[in-house]
Amino acid sequence: MGKCVNHPDRETSYLCMKQNIYMCEECIKCRDPEIYCKYRSSCPINFISKKGVEGWIGEEKKVAEEIETATVLFKPDKKEITVPKESTLLEAARKADIHINTSCNGKGSCGKCKLILESGQFETDDTPLLSDTEKEKNYVLACLTKVKGDITARIPEESLEKKLKVAGMGEDATKKLKGLVTKIEPMLENFPLELDQPTLEDSVSDLDRLNRGLKKAGCDVSRLSIGLKVMRQLAATMREDDWKVTASVLHKRCASEVLRVASGNGLKRPLGLAIDLGTTSIVVYIVDMANGTILSATSGHNRQATCGDDVINRIVCAEKNGVKKLSSMSLLTINNLISEAIGGLEDDFRQIENVVISGNTTMTHLLLGIEPKYIRREPYIPAVSEFPILKAGNVGIKANPVAAVFIMPGPASYVGGDIVSGLLYTGFHREEPLTLFIDVGTNGEIVLGNKDWLMTASCSAGPAFEGGGIRWGMRAEEGAIEKVSINPETLEPEFSTVGDLLPRGICGSGMIDLISEMLKTSIIGPNGKFKLESDHPRMKKYDGEGAYILEFAKDTAMDEDIVFTETDINSLVLSKGAVYAGFSVLLNEAGMDFSMVDRVIITGGFGQYLDIDRAITIGLLPDIDRDKFSYLGNSSIAGAYMALLSDDYRKEARNISNNMTYIDFSSNSKFMDEFTSALFLPHTNTDTFPSVKKMLSA
Repeated sequence: MGKCVNHPDRETSYLCMKQNIYMCEECIKCRDPEIYCKYRSSCPINFISKKGVEGWIGEEKKVAEEIETATVLFKPDKKEITVPKESTLLEAARKADIHINTSCNGKGSCGKCKLILESGQFETDDTPLLSDTEKEKNYVLACLTKVKGDITARIPEESLEKKLKVAGMGEDATKKLKGLVTKIEPMLENFPLELDQPTLEDSVSDLDRLNRGLKKAGCDVSRLSIGLKVMRQLAATMREDDWKVTASVLHKRCASEVLRVASGNGLKRPLGLAIDLGTTSIVVYIVDMANGTILSATSGHNRQATCGDDVINRIVCAEKNGVKKLSSMSLLTINNLISEAIGGLEDDFRQIENVVISGNTTMTHLLLGIEPKYIRREPYIPAVSEFPILKAGNVGIKANPVAAVFIMPGPASYVGGDIVSGLLYTGFHREEPLTLFIDVGTNGEIVLGNKDWLMTASCSAGPAFEGGGIRWGMRAEEGAIEKVSINPETLEPEFSTVGDLLPRGICGSGMIDLISEMLKTSIIGPNGKFKLESDHPRMKKYDGEGAYILEFAKDTAMDEDIVFTETDINSLVLSKGAVYAGFSVLLNEAGMDFSMVDRVIITGGFGQYLDIDRAITIGLLPDIDRDKFSYLGNSSIAGAYMALLSDDYRKEARNISNNMTYIDFSSNSKFMDEFTSALFLPHTNTDTFPSVKKMLSA
């Protein structure tokens, strides 16, 4: 359902798929009947234009009766869904709102969407991404398996969605933010007023009386507007409680607007909402707008992850399935987290009247239902880079419908508001030292500069650090191996897992540790190939290539060996090479080198758990003085929190975005040269990593 393009007050289900606009029954007419349209054969607009609404309803019923369906039961959640036969199990899972990891957006190339078929009629394609042991246990890939009849499928242990380990949560994180904002200036401000009653001597209008009260309360009324809807309710509202009212004023950049006038002035405490809209996870803070206290914090998987790990896959999915579908996925995640966060408080979500959202450019476009497809098409331009203040009711966020929503601005298609939030929090753009800033993730956004200038770029690191494309790779969920060391004598590994549970896979920080340790113990060479003899107890053949056994089947949650293959190593090398090349080229564009950098700031949930020495050993980070490195956790949510409370920080966010010079690596020949040079451990030129060279020589 959507709003009619000509009658915004009318809900309708009739969508023109070519122009992506809704039309009510009165407006239905093809706008471009002479222009070719690939959707025309199935377009309701075209059909109704010829045969009318009744004909379309009859056609829908006829089609529905002809479609054969089947039921799919997903365990262990015991969720049941009915789908048309020939649907894939992945489509069935999405329809049932079952989280299945699909790094490749259902192309059959990542091997993550595993299911165990317990019974039923199906047809599946053979794939080398499943081991012989898995095939014997009736494992299939959901994206390659078609429903032929009723099916019962189980999500295996390694694919179950479990609690993420997310930086920026808990009391320690919130204490760091307390006091960052000394003067609280919300976008939507409530003014409790006790107005003078009208008399024959004081006979000004109700609106003039309201303006007079607001001016007396300190509100600038010189540029104050009010809508017709509020004016219609004004007379009754002001007299309902003997001229005691509360006026809600939205402070915009160039003007202010009275959004609501309510009777009485005994308000509940005003709440704010800070949201980090990540590609992988979403973090939500509930904030007391009176004093800046963070009352509740929670996080969860972004439901859009079922459409792929990275933003490119999300855009492709939006083109295929519609922007609205992906918008509803992220809104579902956000609204569930709001309910969870506010559930432990004696408050109501309608008390949320100020919202700030920080996310990359693609994520904010998809959330707001804005077409993102031109972000991935040359010349890579977003539809919007700086948003006006919106209303929560229009966005779909679970808050007061008139709540003001500020979207952190982003300077480019692949450098978004989350990076602007990071700078706002770290504050290095206000200081003299030359700083290199990176948010390590799928894109690897980088900023170089200081108080005088800022350059930024994005190097597509791919989803490897988030577990994508790695046989046993996973996000930092419970059961993920996060720290690894290898005994140099026995070559036996020791590790720790998130939550101290049986291992289910390995996350980004664990993978960096593992490659570093394998390089130091000569299990692999600088080219990423295994040097360890194939008959060693920790080595095995997996899909025809060498693999190091990190943990044996008997000690895992899945009863399968957790292995790390040469293909896995290569995927990580490609990712780290892209990040290091991004550093090098950005410095080169500024006429500088690593020796001139005063400090390196690492942020993001992944950066919080990064071991600096090991990251340098594999060539992910430059080999410079370790004291220059610092990591500050989730700077995106921290910046959103600051902007939520302060108008000065909201203005500063716009200035940061406008003052960044964006360097496009896609058309930069130097980037490919540097990238190729970085595809060794740590680098083809080992002189650029003197401490690593010395260690490996020893």
